[in-house]
Amino acid sequence: MGDNATKVFSFYNEVEVTPELQQLIHKAETIKFAVKTIRDVAVFTDKRILIADKQGLTGKKVEYYSIPYKSIVTYAIETAGRFDLDSEIKLTLAGGLKIELKFFKDKKLNNLLFKVYQTITEYMFG
Repeated sequence: MGDNATKVFSFYNEVEVTPELQQLIHKAETIKFAVKTIRDVAVFTDKRILIADKQGLTGKKVEYYSIPYKSIVTYAIETAGRFDLDSEIKLTLAGGLKIELKFFKDKKLNNLLFKVYQTITEYMFG
């Protein structure tokens, strides 16, 4: 990803952590919850956000993003307006990389949006 690039992930619902992702979690980490995108999964632990970004037509190639909470420089929440289809949490990481976590508009996902925001806030200040 180049300078000022933004990586976007769109979430749909909360899911169980797969054994594949479980093996990437350190024994000193505690899993809080996981969320599903179209093809990808993000796991929120007490130390970081781990995102499995499936690539290619088959999705067999996977790029894993590990985002320690301590590397988040700024973050913002944008809730959906009347005519918006999604809400977002925007993360700016040390080094300038930007990550957008999108949540499609519906009552359940609005709760998930705030759950993710509160988790980030808890570990940024806790």
